[in-house]
Amino acid sequence: MEQNATLATFYENWKLYQDHLKEAIAPLTPEQLALRAAPGLRTVGEIAAHVFRARVQWFTGFLGEQGGDAIQIPRRDEPVRDAAELVRGLDRSWELIADALARWSSEDMQKTFPEEWRGKHYDLPRSWVVWHILEHDLLHGGEISLLLGMHGLTAPEM
Repeated sequence: MEQNATLATFYENWKLYQDHLKEAIAPLTPEQLALRAAPGLRTVGEIAAHVFRARVQWFTGFLGEQGGDAIQIPRRDEPVRDAAELVRGLDRSWELIADALARWSSEDMQKTFPEEWRGKHYDLPRSWVVWHILEHDLLHGGEISLLLGMHGLTAPEM
């Protein structure tokens, strides 16, 4: 990535957010990972797995980046075994993102990829995918923070 102070600041702070999320997940017991806000809603562990699953799916499946096969991703219907598994998934999916961001130029960020969604055709630029994953991380990190707090547990400093 070419030197751009604004982008570097965004990426550094996204990494800091990632680290806070991992710090909140790491000490959780299997029982705490199974907490949910209400019946039928995702558990803490399911939300964390969803975060790194989405990262890998967008960066490898959609953008064609390499390295996602080294990340063990639990299926949606597969229970999360422990916090260490989630932290590994967050770390490895972050490495995938950081590697791509370090390589991509401004021109690379404008490359588009075709997508059909709800019967409409879109040409999505890489920059949109990066923004989408960032907002996805923020949304679900906030969800984890709220869920932990409502159960009296330490929430990540976000």
